[in-house]
Amino acid sequence: MTELNTPELKRRGFLKASAAMSSAAALGSLLPFGGAWAGGSEGLEKTALKLGIIPLTDCAVIVVAKEKGFFKAHGLDVTVSKEASWANIRDKVSLGELDGAHMLAGMPLAATLGVGATQKDTITAFSMDLNGNGITVSNELYERMMAADPEAMKARPTTAVALKKVIEEDKKAGKEPMTFAMVFPVSTHNYEIRYWMASAGIDPDKDVRLIVIPPPQMVANLQARNIVGYCVGEPWNQRAVEMGIGRSLITNYEIWNNNPEKVFGVNREWADKHPNTHKALIRAMIEAAQWMDKLENRREVVKIISQKSYVNAPESVVENSMTGTWRYTKTEEVQLPDFNVFYRYAATFPWQSHAVWFLTQMVRWGQIEAPINFKKVAETVYRSDIYRDAAKDLGIAVPSIEMKPEGINAARWMLEKASAPIQMGPDMFFDGMKFDPAKPIDYLKGFKVHAMKMDLAALAKANAAA
Repeated sequence: MTELNTPELKRRGFLKASAAMSSAAALGSLLPFGGAWAGGSEGLEKTALKLGIIPLTDCAVIVVAKEKGFFKAHGLDVTVSKEASWANIRDKVSLGELDGAHMLAGMPLAATLGVGATQKDTITAFSMDLNGNGITVSNELYERMMAADPEAMKARPTTAVALKKVIEEDKKAGKEPMTFAMVFPVSTHNYEIRYWMASAGIDPDKDVRLIVIPPPQMVANLQARNIVGYCVGEPWNQRAVEMGIGRSLITNYEIWNNNPEKVFGVNREWADKHPNTHKALIRAMIEAAQWMDKLENRREVVKIISQKSYVNAPESVVENSMTGTWRYTKTEEVQLPDFNVFYRYAATFPWQSHAVWFLTQMVRWGQIEAPINFKKVAETVYRSDIYRDAAKDLGIAVPSIEMKPEGINAARWMLEKASAPIQMGPDMFFDGMKFDPAKPIDYLKGFKVHAMKMDLAALAKANAAA
């Protein structure tokens, strides 16, 4: 467990992190209304664009890039379209109704492989943020977990050990499995709640019922007792806490420090047809992310994204996580300065190792049934080459490698394999596991709870030349 996981972390951590990030960003950032790209549309294949978002705080990069003029400075006239669900985002991008969109990190991979939908080559060349999710349960389930194992519930990060005991109680009583929700089958949220449960020996496919509910509908469904808990992005965990109808148990930062969350996704054919427009979008979003990660700008970010046309939530709720405060209950809060990371720690870079991790989870839970080559899929979908090309004139430090291990750094560290050294954040998993992207088969062998539908020997053979 890292120091950033602990409740004792104070606001000074956020101030230090933001100050360090702001200084680094200042070295390479362009002003939103100036610089070599300001006002120009020369060479752009398309300037009027429609981009999709889901009402979550991590749509902020797209929204801020529009509202603060970053897109305009790069010659782009962007309309932001608020969509009802991730399925809408997937389908509208696939059909060309949206030029690009706020996507779950696993969505471009799933679309390219045809997992859960019609196959459509989709890519990402920009990561929108790190962290940002939480797991929340009803007050009733929280009390049952407290009664089942008060010691386990006192620990931070909170494990699912007490939940396992509640599930066993229900089985003995002949009760039906409890219903939990996540936002989409290939979402980070699905893999996070499964990872959390499975670490305590809970089989999420047999011991509970796991359903899909769009993020803005989570709180209403919890209140109506249609579900007993969920994993979702902000502000919908803090909203339940504020309303007094739920308790937040753990953030995804605590499950996996500085995990990738959302990406900007486009059809590959769109990217091939509009390469200059695509790179202009990326440059604008990099600049927006730099601006957003400065502490002095965070409250303006809150004001912008809280609007009805975007997240449509009270500023007081959105402000909590966006300014580094996390409330587990109305009376228990901690400082988590890295809960929302938009630029620092190379947050905007599309790491192919992150793609490999999501692919391992798709294999683990039976979503990918035929052997694939992890490396080839990752480099096809997560286009770090496009990112580097877009970023080269911004004067920012960019990683020179495509992959990095996870679960080995308990504190901030320096990435030397880059155009200039980049400070990185902790990357620990709460259960102590380590992930080497060069050995995905070995990683999969380490999971006791899984629903794999393929022979690992066949999978190893498919990756022998990776």
